[in-house]
Amino acid sequence: MDKNQVSWNERTAQQIIQNLEKRRMEGSYAATAAQAIEEVLAMIPHGAAVYRCGSITTTSMGLWKRIAVLPEVNIIDPFEHGLTPQESLAARRKGLTADIMIASSNAITLDGRLVNLDGLGNRVAAMMFGPEKVILVLGMNKVAPDLDSAIARVKHYAAPVNAIRLGVEAPCTANGLCTDCRSAERICNMWSIIEGHRKRGRIHVKLVGENLGY
Repeated sequence: MDKNQVSWNERTAQQIIQNLEKRRMEGSYAATAAQAIEEVLAMIPHGAAVYRCGSITTTSMGLWKRIAVLPEVNIIDPFEHGLTPQESLAARRKGLTADIMIASSNAITLDGRLVNLDGLGNRVAAMMFGPEKVILVLGMNKVAPDLDSAIARVKHYAAPVNAIRLGVEAPCTANGLCTDCRSAERICNMWSIIEGHRKRGRIHVKLVGENLGY
């Protein structure tokens, strides 16, 4: 990566981490995905129940392959091959009682706000309440300068790209932009903006100096 981009990533990440602390959330920075994996693994205790939420970021990093071989760790995985829709939904409900949730966020602002948009709502629900610990892994490509730009990023980029990935039949998969449709397959149903937390440190944001996910 260009040295100037590396410098920007480091400086911007430190600014965000300081602002997360003011909001009673934790943050840390890893220059590479490989480093981030090792640091996330170190945060998972033996015997923990770990909730897997939909995330291209964590999957593309290979994080779940590494978690799967941790001793005595129980992964609650709604995406496990062979699950029926009913079993997948049951896993999502069970995930709310997990020790740790691992996912990503659709965007983060420079002042430390987390912005997410969900189809079913299990991911944003678990971020806000349920699992004892929430670990969110974000590439620096998901940084937005303010709340308006974070919402625009999610609505007009992250959501359409994910809709294309999932094969959703909605206008955004054709023209690439949100039209605020009412498609039955719409994946943009539930917004969440996390401003902070009553329980200090429950949410840990792992910023990574690479472009990861959508």
